[in-house]
Amino acid sequence: MSHRSLTYATKLRWKRIWLPRLRRRTLFVIGGLTVGLAALALAFLADEAQRLFSLMQQQWPYLPLLLTPTGFAFLVWLTRRYVPGAQGSGIPQVMAARQLQSIEDKQRLVSPKLSIAKMILLSGGLLVGASAGREGPTVQIGASIMFWLGRISPHRQPGLLLAGGAAGVAAAFNAPLAGIVFAIEEMSRSFEIKTSGLVLSAVIVAGLVPLAIVGDYTYFGRSEVALVGVGAWPWILVLGAVCGLLGGLFSRFVTAFASGLPGRIGAFIKAHPVTFAAICGLGVAVCGILSDGGVFGTSAEQAKAIMAGESVSSGFGALKLLATLLSSVSGIPGGIFSPSLAVGAGVADMFSALVPIPIAALTIICMGSYLAAVLQAPITAFVIVTEMTGNHSLIFPLMVGSVVATSISRLVCKEGIYHALARQLVENTSKAENRGVRKTSNRS
Repeated sequence: MSHRSLTYATKLRWKRIWLPRLRRRTLFVIGGLTVGLAALALAFLADEAQRLFSLMQQQWPYLPLLLTPTGFAFLVWLTRRYVPGAQGSGIPQVMAARQLQSIEDKQRLVSPKLSIAKMILLSGGLLVGASAGREGPTVQIGASIMFWLGRISPHRQPGLLLAGGAAGVAAAFNAPLAGIVFAIEEMSRSFEIKTSGLVLSAVIVAGLVPLAIVGDYTYFGRSEVALVGVGAWPWILVLGAVCGLLGGLFSRFVTAFASGLPGRIGAFIKAHPVTFAAICGLGVAVCGILSDGGVFGTSAEQAKAIMAGESVSSGFGALKLLATLLSSVSGIPGGIFSPSLAVGAGVADMFSALVPIPIAALTIICMGSYLAAVLQAPITAFVIVTEMTGNHSLIFPLMVGSVVATSISRLVCKEGIYHALARQLVENTSKAENRGVRKTSNRS
């Protein structure tokens, strides 16, 4: 082969093979960096919103009776009118977007507009006392960023939504391993070999951003507690079953409201969503007053207090579960990750006087078990709680509790909450497309 032919072949190989690969890797790295920065921005806004609400609630204890229902109603009106894809957690939207084929359909669920709206609306929800978290919204924001970057790329980029969602979890919790596991177990139920390295790149970069800016930390601090002997293991089975039942009921109720309740109640909710949101907000306000403000926001501080053996308001676990349920079915933007962990901590508080397990260990096991029951994703649950507490001594009790809770939850609710909600979004999109086709046919 001549020198000229060899040079031409090298250039052609660079142009057709190596340059597209370089672009893809650069795209995923830039995307991970952007997701990490967006996650930090959302964390700051969410924390500030919770702080301001807490100050107002401490000064005027009964203000939530007016502020929370009014705020819920306004947020639902705003969301439905201007950004209908921003309601709820955000994780079902990403899952649904991965299943849809049309770019236009995907853009209704993941886009830069939705990212900005999600940040503002979630912060607004926390500012009026919603029992919601920022982790689910961070997943939708991460996927939206990666999807947008993929649109400006000259080549179709598979795995962008998966990478964006995984990077969002990693950045939100400072838990890169949990982000990867969440992508495999919950978002895709498999791992594409061709995109696995690129997904890992995005997760690593997104996880490094908060590490570089705010330093290494664990969400609930570090715990070194461990279980000694076998006497506690029967209780782990009992706790797993209790958390499984509660988590399954929570998922069953949320998915039932999302699909539409039968009868007059369902008709009323469908006809008056803003009024229904106000009613839910009033219920959250009552729960908040009964818990001395403990169920407002993520309740991360209450979960930390329970883990440390400190007292919280009576009935915190039940009130937090109810407040989270009302916030979730109201239609306002907000996640369920952090509130679910707080509910798990509340379950531990209820059983602390009965169960011969150190309160720190009991809290960690119940948090993982309840989260597993809600998500029906046991691996994600015990990995994420392990990373959030820095405790590796309880990995086996956590695994057992998560598996038992997931099994019981599936008896109550056949499908995980995110997958059920994502399936409903896909079905609604298909119905809307079919209606559009019928209208076009009738006109012609």
